[in-house]
Amino acid sequence: MKLLQPLCIGALTASIACACSEHQTIRNVEDPTVYVNPFIGAADNGHTYPGATRPFGMVQPSPVTGAVGWQYCAEYVNGDSTIWGFSQTHLSGTGCMDLGNILVMPLTGEHIRQWDAYRSSFDKSSETARPGYYAVTLDDAGVRAELTATSRVALHRYTFETPENAAVLIDLQHGPTWNEKQYHRQVLECETEWINDSTLTGHVVNSVWIKQPYWFALQFNRPVSSVDNLPMAEDEKGQRIVAGFDLAKGDRLLMKAALSTVSTEGALANIAAELPGWDFDAVATEAHDEWRDLLSRIDMEGTDDQKKNLYTSLYHAYVQPNRISDADGRYRNAADSVVKATGDGFYSTFSLWDTYRAAHPLYTILNPERVDGFVNSLIEQSEVHGYIPLWALWGRDTECMVGNHGVPVIAEAFRKGFKGFDAERAYDAVRRTQTVPHGPKSPWDIYLKYGYFPSDLIEKESVSSTLETTYDDYAAADMARRMGKTDDAEMFAARADYYKNLFDTTTLFMRPRLSDGSWKGPFNPSAIGHAESVGGDYTEGNAWQYTWHVQHDIDGLMALFPDRETFVQRLDSLFTIELITDASDVTGLIGQYAHGNEPSHHVAYLYTLAGRPDRTEELIREIFNTQYHPYPEGLCGNDDCGQMSAWYIFSAMGFYPVDPVSGNYIIGAPQMPRITIATPSGNDFTVIAENISEDNKYVESVSLNGKPLDRNYLTHEETIAGGELRFVMSATPAVR
Repeated sequence: MKLLQPLCIGALTASIACACSEHQTIRNVEDPTVYVNPFIGAADNGHTYPGATRPFGMVQPSPVTGAVGWQYCAEYVNGDSTIWGFSQTHLSGTGCMDLGNILVMPLTGEHIRQWDAYRSSFDKSSETARPGYYAVTLDDAGVRAELTATSRVALHRYTFETPENAAVLIDLQHGPTWNEKQYHRQVLECETEWINDSTLTGHVVNSVWIKQPYWFALQFNRPVSSVDNLPMAEDEKGQRIVAGFDLAKGDRLLMKAALSTVSTEGALANIAAELPGWDFDAVATEAHDEWRDLLSRIDMEGTDDQKKNLYTSLYHAYVQPNRISDADGRYRNAADSVVKATGDGFYSTFSLWDTYRAAHPLYTILNPERVDGFVNSLIEQSEVHGYIPLWALWGRDTECMVGNHGVPVIAEAFRKGFKGFDAERAYDAVRRTQTVPHGPKSPWDIYLKYGYFPSDLIEKESVSSTLETTYDDYAAADMARRMGKTDDAEMFAARADYYKNLFDTTTLFMRPRLSDGSWKGPFNPSAIGHAESVGGDYTEGNAWQYTWHVQHDIDGLMALFPDRETFVQRLDSLFTIELITDASDVTGLIGQYAHGNEPSHHVAYLYTLAGRPDRTEELIREIFNTQYHPYPEGLCGNDDCGQMSAWYIFSAMGFYPVDPVSGNYIIGAPQMPRITIATPSGNDFTVIAENISEDNKYVESVSLNGKPLDRNYLTHEETIAGGELRFVMSATPAVR
């Protein structure tokens, strides 16, 4: 495996400037929020939600149409016709259940002591959503419900058609779960206190994916006239409270909902810091303006559908990671200690197995002011756990997925010159994660003894675990080399070659191997492995998909095949041999290729690296045309905290980070006539697709700042410096 050389001083200086300068927006750009449709992905298995949030915010008030079963990971399915209420936190695009804290539901009429009797039908035509705002009319309750938010505080506004017997159900038992039994058992602790006639505070501990402690404060703009505590079912500990209000015709009821990982005082302080008043329209306007400014870092020419897809993708990419520290910077860590975050706060909701591939590389270009905060948060959490979290949520580790892809996120930030974190401290976290065992997914003694994870010694996902880990080892090697740690660099570089030990030269697949060195049989390369259901040696995939999972050493992977032509032919078979599966996470199929799941995301670009860019260009267009659409069913798989969206944004610009740690972006084919991105230096970077059309999908030539680009990649430094990347498009493949 060939390691990249240290970054030159000039490039490093440019990258540091990128990380530290205030990011600009493109002047005179059309308001991009008009093209954002928060309902995209909120049907089928996209698992997004339409509610209100701020960029990277702590709260996400959103409607709940269901909470039991995998389809309700985000608590909302677009085709439903009943709303249970509105909860204050949500996961976006994930395949697991959690959050959904504090469900509230406005009520009128007779107050029934049956908590699930307050659900309301609604007309889809009454629903509206835009960045930072959501509204719907609840037909049964006769209430117009509106939601907006600051970063840490949700704000609800309820307009009652007839205010008699107006009330709000506060359900602290609620949360999305896998089954009905879990729904009634997931709350472990719950205590509340009315500290005055309009403010309820409390503390809840629930456990679905993680054990999540949170403190909250609910403030109403009017005094509570009555309180009714509903009876609990067997095994329930979460309180359900009906708070009544005396309203006159024309009165509006507003509610603030703030959370804290620290204390009720922290939740109240978040309200005092971010939302001292009650001007709903002003908060919604501020939310819109924040989203407009952030989304305006990209300007584009294209069809309305293309604009809807791109700006909604950008919106979904900016929903998380979530800053969960209080306004004063404090948060409760995984050791249950209250500490002060470094920099602008502590972030969590890191779906790293997904997002290291394109979402985090996108942040280094468009959101460099956040990158140091992300890295510091991973470092801080690693020092509590002893390792970098695999999938971080609410400051805990879910221990979900394989590999540990916080390692490449940190190594990539270091490679790109970010300086807002302690490099030695960061490297210590990386090295410790890759060398000190920390549970069943890191048996390093076995890994080092055999040079792979043997299928008979590892319970499941042995092939995927090996291949994903070799990329992390490569990332550790790259960071060590750049820091002058030669011995470590050599050690990790040797480990990064372990992928070769699972390649079967007879079948030309990466396949499971036993501890005696023999291949596990019988072998079916189309058989799907899935840890949550069927088990197996692959993670939400099969041998067809994982054979290409060598992002760091494509030349080395190609060398395992008899020749380059065979490599290309096997790639062709990936996209043409039909895969029949009902696995919920293996979707968006083009042959065996599964765009709905992340291990496939870099694969179309391998053709370019194998000397067949025309095939990359064809496939990028096919994926755009078939896997992304501007309506609720428009995502072919879980958005996975913005990774599906980030793939779209990069590929629309005509390049993609096959190997994020390298700092290089592999050339593909742009999909819009022009895309301009603002850089912190104030120099815009513009991608032009000259002559692009439905027929003209091939790249005839590429130039950077007026000079032919005689290589198949663009560097990070070239991107953030600004300039023009010009593609000349054609209806026929070019010989380049």
